Amino acid sequence: MLCIQRAVSANSAVSDWSTLFRLGNNLTGVFGVFLGSIVAVGGIPEDMILQTTVLHASSVLFFMCSWNALNDIYDFEIDIINRPDRPLPDGRISLKNAKIATAITMISSMASLIFCYYLVSTSELDEGLRISDWYPSIVIWALALTLLINYEFPFGLRLKDKGLPGNIAISISVGLVVVFGSSAALQPFNMKAWSLFFVGIFYNTSREIIKDVEDMEGDLGRNTLAMRIGADNARTTAWVMSILALASILLPFATGIFPPLHVVLVIPAVMTLMMVKGKIILGEDKAASSMLKKSMLLCLAALLTSSVL
Repeated sequence: MLCIQRAVSANSAVSDWSTLFRLGNNLTGVFGVFLGSIVAVGGIPEDMILQTTVLHASSVLFFMCSWNALNDIYDFEIDIINRPDRPLPDGRISLKNAKIATAITMISSMASLIFCYYLVSTSELDEGLRISDWYPSIVIWALALTLLINYEFPFGLRLKDKGLPGNIAISISVGLVVVFGSSAALQPFNMKAWSLFFVGIFYNTSREIIKDVEDMEGDLGRNTLAMRIGADNARTTAWVMSILALASILLPFATGIFPPLHVVLVIPAVMTLMMVKGKIILGEDKAASSMLKKSMLLCLAALLTSSVL
């Protein structure tokens, strides 16, 4: 019986830390790194590029764990009222331990990047590749850290409380993951990866705004875009962002970044995206958010397929 109780307690602790770190969401960041690498090389990365991609994915995973834990630390007082079931306000994880975990995961993210530099600098690179092609990875990581500081920390810009700028900051960090992946493949300026960067920004910004509309009742005291300009105006802004997402999908085919004939692959994503307008007009925010996510996943799958064909 004692063994069973210990096992249950251990499982509960793992679940609490998983909730704090939002591990399920973080896996999308890992996927984004591999997506950027695959798009850059035009296939499954191999040998050293596979190793650097794994290290970049590890860096992103640890970085996102740190960011999410930090978010809950700063939202502790709000979550006592709005989300009392979360690990910190419920007391299942102490603030002290959460802060230690935040530091450990951020250091682990840095360590993954440092080890990646060592790997690249000591490996025999293929013809046409240089170690300088990896250096933008440092810049991208530093930019993500800058976004984190100015999103969460009181001594930064506190973009989290600035409405639309906060939504855009989160979306830029999402898009950077793909470029970080292409940099892992020593192709930081790959145009296909940068196309995905802009697709991710507009899709995610639209969805972030809709989610803020959904959360208006629980966001009393927060300065989200929906709280500042009202639900209907926020929904209109989200629709404008989805139109920009549509343009960012089609433009790479029109300019030859992706083969023009492959545009047929994104038709399901485009059709799904166009149906979002009806949900927004009717105020069906949850359905609109779900449809935006579905369209984005269809789009990424299509662009990935186009890259490897």
